[in-house]
Amino acid sequence: MKINRAKAWTFGSDIDTDVIVPARYLVTDDEQELGRHCMEDIDPDFVNRISPGDIIVGKENFGCGSSREHAPIAIKGAGISGVIASSFARIFYRNSINIGLPIFVCPEAAEDISSGDIVSVDPVNGEIYNETKDRTYKTAPFPPFLQDLIEKGGLVPSVQEKMKGAR
Repeated sequence: MKINRAKAWTFGSDIDTDVIVPARYLVTDDEQELGRHCMEDIDPDFVNRISPGDIIVGKENFGCGSSREHAPIAIKGAGISGVIASSFARIFYRNSINIGLPIFVCPEAAEDISSGDIVSVDPVNGEIYNETKDRTYKTAPFPPFLQDLIEKGGLVPSVQEKMKGAR
């Protein structure tokens, strides 16, 4: 689950769910289709410039707005490996975990990381490393149950696996 050598893409504060994926695309819940439109209203060429495994860095209140799961699904569908921010809207935080998108609260990293920086994240030990600036930031480590949930792809796949084992 470790994120290695991801290129950072930075955004500001109050990035709401309609910026992450515009409402006009909410006619589907297909991860790949939503991913094609990730961040397009704030950066129309975003999905064409990113590479699989890249990471988004935001400031305060990332994911504010609606309670739809479409926003973290779009981020995951675009191939983004995780999100670092100073803070997250509570429902976005939970929705991200539920769909298996790792997110990390770290104000110091969110303020210091620049677009284009190369970043690695170790969620087990709670460390974010900015290779470009040779700086390490501390974040809360993921407890084992969250590590397991994210590794299985989210809440639904995790429960489905447990249900198969219970038979």
